Amino acid sequence: MRILIIEDDAEVAGYLLKGLEEQGHVIDHCADGKSGLLLASTEAFDVIVLDRMLPELDGLSVLKSLRAAEVITPILILSALGDVDRRVEGLRAGGDDYLTKPFAFSELLARVEALERRKTSSVEPDRTELQVGDLHLDLLSRTATRGGMKIDLQPREYRLLEYLMRHEGQVVTRTMLLEQVWDYHFDPQTNVIDVHISLLRGKIDRNFDIPLLHTVRGAGYMINVTS
Repeated sequence: MRILIIEDDAEVAGYLLKGLEEQGHVIDHCADGKSGLLLASTEAFDVIVLDRMLPELDGLSVLKSLRAAEVITPILILSALGDVDRRVEGLRAGGDDYLTKPFAFSELLARVEALERRKTSSVEPDRTELQVGDLHLDLLSRTATRGGMKIDLQPREYRLLEYLMRHEGQVVTRTMLLEQVWDYHFDPQTNVIDVHISLLRGKIDRNFDIPLLHTVRGAGYMINVTS
């Protein structure tokens, strides 16, 4: 796996480089946001580990610029800012996961490897679109619309919506989402699912009379049309 680390703290960067290289991964490192953005935009990586507080250009600006340029590489945000609002801000900007400092290397490694695997559900050869009510998901162009209006989705939101729509009318549990959308085979004890569900609900249900994404108390989530 080729990983880009954008981190200005020399001690943290050295710790990550040593640990990830020992796991057999190829590592590139940038110490500021501007050079990190340039490298991430011009080279192919499996995962990007992005510090939030960077010189030259801050991490969120790097993240937003990459997503605006349609770079879909999975990005793990590292930050000492761990409150809920900060995590939501990072995920909303296009981050796939958020890990607060200080962190255990074993957890970072598990999260990086989970992002790299990015399992996708098998697609029937003759099926190019999923539909729930007036919500459409084009599997070829990876775009979503509802009532003819385009919905802008971040890569993780797209995967979450695709999984939910493939299980229309079924209760999807937290464990199912962790394993199939985040590729975690353990519960990282974060609210990352709740945050993404909230963001997704705001995009597909806001301004529409009939909600499609439902919380099933004590069980999980379901997407379907209810009268």
